[in-house]
Amino acid sequence: MRNIKNEYKSFLDDIEKNIKDKEDLEYIKKRFTSFLDIILDQMDNIIEYKKEEIGKLEEAQKQMEERMTKMQNVIDNIEKDIYAEDGFDFEIVCPYCNYEFIIDVDENKTEIECPECKNTIELDWTGDIEDESDGCLGNCNGCHDCNDEDDDM
Repeated sequence: MRNIKNEYKSFLDDIEKNIKDKEDLEYIKKRFTSFLDIILDQMDNIIEYKKEEIGKLEEAQKQMEERMTKMQNVIDNIEKDIYAEDGFDFEIVCPYCNYEFIIDVDENKTEIECPECKNTIELDWTGDIEDESDGCLGNCNGCHDCNDEDDDM
């Protein structure tokens, strides 16, 4: 705004030097002041509008940050539920004797010994049933003879 005031003063000084007729000079000053008032009013309106818009954006951002904080809390709680501090237990059913037992998940282990029959059980942490076979071997607990499915048709 300081530049505008300086330019305005410079403009008035310039026209006072160059316009000799006092009546014309006063008319130009009034007309220019009137024109400048309109421009400054418009600038004030624009500034006020921008302040309102910034206020709305700040409020929206505040609400978004509150939502993100709530969402992060939910995610943290889900993470705590999934990755319990004392480890994650995995239930094993021995394919040889059907003995059920629990182990801690350790993806570095590739096999475990059944505590009942002492047979070695291979562990596959990928979840692919068909990694080394052509499907179900019929040894799972609760098997419904899935190898004989084709015979029923």
